[in-house]
Amino acid sequence: MSTGLVLGAASLPSVFTGRPEARTRMRDFFSSHIRNPNTRRAYREAVRQFSAFCAEHAIVDLPQVEPVHIAAFVEAQLQLHSKPTVKLRLAALRMLFDWMVVGQVIPTNPAHAVRGPKHSQRRGKTPVLQADEARTLIDAIDATSLPGLRDRALIGLMVYTFSRVGAAISMRVEDFYVQVDCPIFCAAEC
Repeated sequence: MSTGLVLGAASLPSVFTGRPEARTRMRDFFSSHIRNPNTRRAYREAVRQFSAFCAEHAIVDLPQVEPVHIAAFVEAQLQLHSKPTVKLRLAALRMLFDWMVVGQVIPTNPAHAVRGPKHSQRRGKTPVLQADEARTLIDAIDATSLPGLRDRALIGLMVYTFSRVGAAISMRVEDFYVQVDCPIFCAAEC
């Protein structure tokens, strides 16, 4: 198990250390419930920020947290961070408090009633490749060498399946298989 996976007692945010069952549920949330390391890192930062907010406002135990505190945290975060970051942090708190409710540490989820900031992205950040541009890109890669074949396969996978880079590079040969009605099917997380 990686060292960043399990939280030690010293690294737990203070609002979550008041009760032994809260400490256990917090550890379990990050070690077994959140599988993606990037999500885990972002959610830990959200919880750390919220815990610091609670400490500043003399909130020392989970049952003290009310929707008004979550809403005030969201407003404070909006002064410092972008709307997508604040929405992610609110989602992290909702998920963690849901986990605490299921574990019967607290009776209700105080983050559930709080609305996040509105954010709509009219245009994506990534430009869309047209079919002829994708073909030109793939054809430009040298197919006579092993690295060239690898690069063609990787770029072709990402262009035609819309997979993320992390998912594409973690795939193995066993993740692909041929089907009758579909030439290639990706069984991995694309």
